[in-house]
Amino acid sequence: MGWVVLLLVPVCSALGAVLAVWLLHRRGDRRIAAYQNKLLARQIAEVENLYLTMRGWRHDYHNHLQTLKARLDMGQSEGAREYLDRLEKDLDGIHALAETGNVSVDAILNAKLSLVLKQGIDLNFRAVAPKSLTVSDIDLCVILGNLIDNAMESCEKVEEGQRFLRLYIGVLRQQLYVSISNATAETVRKIDTAYISSKRGNHGHGLKRIDRVVEKYGGYVNRQNEPGVFATEILLPL
Repeated sequence: MGWVVLLLVPVCSALGAVLAVWLLHRRGDRRIAAYQNKLLARQIAEVENLYLTMRGWRHDYHNHLQTLKARLDMGQSEGAREYLDRLEKDLDGIHALAETGNVSVDAILNAKLSLVLKQGIDLNFRAVAPKSLTVSDIDLCVILGNLIDNAMESCEKVEEGQRFLRLYIGVLRQQLYVSISNATAETVRKIDTAYISSKRGNHGHGLKRIDRVVEKYGGYVNRQNEPGVFATEILLPL
């Protein structure tokens, strides 16, 4: 009987190890699924925000046409021309949030920064980018998208009135330079791999994805965390 017990012990240990690995995979799958769901919810919010903006433009356009038709029906051609002149002047003052010189950067920033403003976060940014970049559109979206998403996530934990986001994009020493700082309720003296691994949810996954993309292009990333401020600097070769 004793030899049977001796044989069962390693078998049970092996089964326990397999079960432990399976449980870890299941937990990992749940974390990935939760992360993907959060990204999807964020993307839906961005699409809804753009839809509401477009619907507003359509509503205004319809009203302008009705006004012009009414003036023309009453024979007020001069009044219609004056109205068109005023409308043209107003349209000249309407512009996108970001006009960096790079279509891809503009698309990402306009979608993300409109959400920043919608959340009542004090926004200050300046962005200029070359027309063509070495970084692919997808990787650029990963970097800028995660940087801004993480900044908004941090601001959510800060009292209203103290939330801010500062963004700068430009060319420094023949490299694309990205600097972003935001309000945070967390203070960490040293930011390293252990810090990134300890983060949970979108923030942790976002930091890792940024690092992988930067490493892919042989770039540089630096993070600093001072009381009330979290800052990230990234350099990418042009």
